[in-house]
Amino acid sequence: MLKGKKIILGITGSIAAYKACYIIRGLIKQGAEVQVVITPAGKEFITPITLSALTSKPVISEFFAQRDGTWNSHVDLGLWADAVLIAPATASTIGKMANGIADNMLITTYLSAKAPVFVAPAMDLDMFAHPATQKNLDILRSYGNHIIEPGTGELASHLVGKGRMEEPENIIRVLDEFFASSDALSGKRVMITAGPTYEKIDPVRFIGNYSSGKMGFALAEECARRGAQVTLITGPVQLKTQHSGIIRVDVESAEEMYKAAQAHFPDADAGILCAAVADYRPATVADKKIKREKEGELTLHLRATQDIAASLGGIKRKQQCLVGFALETNNEQQNAEGKLERKNFDFIVLNSLNDAGAGFRHDTNKISIIDRKGRTDYPLKSKTEVAQDIIDRLVATLSPNF
Repeated sequence: MLKGKKIILGITGSIAAYKACYIIRGLIKQGAEVQVVITPAGKEFITPITLSALTSKPVISEFFAQRDGTWNSHVDLGLWADAVLIAPATASTIGKMANGIADNMLITTYLSAKAPVFVAPAMDLDMFAHPATQKNLDILRSYGNHIIEPGTGELASHLVGKGRMEEPENIIRVLDEFFASSDALSGKRVMITAGPTYEKIDPVRFIGNYSSGKMGFALAEECARRGAQVTLITGPVQLKTQHSGIIRVDVESAEEMYKAAQAHFPDADAGILCAAVADYRPATVADKKIKREKEGELTLHLRATQDIAASLGGIKRKQQCLVGFALETNNEQQNAEGKLERKNFDFIVLNSLNDAGAGFRHDTNKISIIDRKGRTDYPLKSKTEVAQDIIDRLVATLSPNF
């Protein structure tokens, strides 16, 4: 799956820099086009001449070429790539990436890149285990970067083990498997709901919740990356979509989200209901701002909103897949299983407000996926990685139907 892929290989100042030659050979053997960007420290461990001979391309290290002053555009380079691989990645470079310290060509290219980024750490065990390094790696994960775990060759959710760089053949395999999954939803249409809903009390007040929309947006980006045409129906959030394959529909209230979901789900192959939709709305909405009374009390009469999940479950066709979410504070398993049946979901994603780092306003989440065959638990991960786990299950669920 690497044939024709354009890959930036970032090399930093590590003794493992010599392994970059094997990475280049392996990528080119599979048909990839490789452009090396090396840090000044990296050139102390391996010569640009060697790298250029392997890639048949001049190695980029500085903003200006030394011979003729040609400007190397990190923006153009970042847009050119299908993937950015930084291997080896030193503790210093990882720290700069995490904190946006753009003091060399590689970091500025990384900050400009729109493509997925893979990072293969390389350092001694004590440096790798230091809380500062682990914090920076966690930051990179929260940005959506893929960390290739030393010693296993797998995309890491929690880094443990040795600090040495993963072997070249395993790094290449990670990239190959990543691109192999990139067309898993090609030609499929996926509808996703995300964020909160706001139910008006008067022109300036509303009933809402703490949903940031981060989980739903991560799911939309992951589906689009895998080739799906995504319709993202989102409540009021501050997030922006990145992938061109995402059509965004902005709504505010539960009623607006209901109407949008009813309009888009019939043409979709799958629906993922990630939004935190209000269960109740004010029975009446004041046309003017409600003034504070002397008694200091205000009674609101609430009515149930339309049940989006149940309505879509009722019209779901056999070939369609419908995924729900359950955010629970007690009786998690029982409540999630009940919701799975009542709403006619194919599977449900459960997370609990009792889990530290999970739920609203976090960059991480800890989930369980429940279907009619059982339950699968996952450790705490970034929401980007959680989205990958959920869409892996979606692909597996859709596969028998297509």
